[in-house]
Amino acid sequence: MEKKFNLKNYMEDVVFSFLDELIKGKQVCTCERCRYDIAAIALNHLPAKYVVTEQGEVFAKTQLLSQQFKTDAVVELLKAIDIVCKNPHH
Repeated sequence: MEKKFNLKNYMEDVVFSFLDELIKGKQVCTCERCRYDIAAIALNHLPAKYVVTEQGEVFAKTQLLSQQFKTDAVVELLKAIDIVCKNPHH
């Protein structure tokens, strides 16, 4: 049986794991379009963390434990929230 592989940017999971918590205290629209705009802006400023295997995903998750990794994601998300807050697409 041939094994199927899946290419995934693990950074997307990281961004969405912090997004809702960071939006709570801000005056920003929480509709799906605005949430995805925020995520896209942040992801464009963060390094991609592509994984193919479950082992690669486990390795990426261990990097999430790094304080600098978390800080970088939060900083880019806060910048993106500010951008979307000032210029929503609706």
